[in-house]
Amino acid sequence: MKPEELANLAHLRRARDLMDREYASPLDVATIASAAAMSTAHFSRQFRAAYGETPYTYLMTRRIERAKALLRRGDLSVTDVCMAVGCTSLGSFSARFTDLVGETPSAYRASDHEALASIPACIARDITRPRRKPSSIEEAHPASVA
Repeated sequence: MKPEELANLAHLRRARDLMDREYASPLDVATIASAAAMSTAHFSRQFRAAYGETPYTYLMTRRIERAKALLRRGDLSVTDVCMAVGCTSLGSFSARFTDLVGETPSAYRASDHEALASIPACIARDITRPRRKPSSIEEAHPASVA
């Protein structure tokens, strides 16, 4: 790997760390790209090439991951969780949550999470990490989608 490629990855990692740390803050791609010292378009292309998803998708996955943990606690409403993880639209949050998790936030909150209580938090986090489901286009033509 060339030195400039390594430097590029370090900048992308800095931006990813920002999203991991400040997921509840109002972040937009321009702000995140600035942390990586790149233009918005260049950053978006480089991030997708390095991590396989857009910066927005990565950020929303982090937010949904944290939302799942808050919903499992059961002491916050879905609206409170939505706002706590940095989403401003309950409808968009619910749609994204349902897309990634496979059930609505309310249904997830109401389900039994007792089995996770005996598992170490680091393992529970990995087990419950939201996974993007392939679209019908990707299922039909997996080789043509990059």
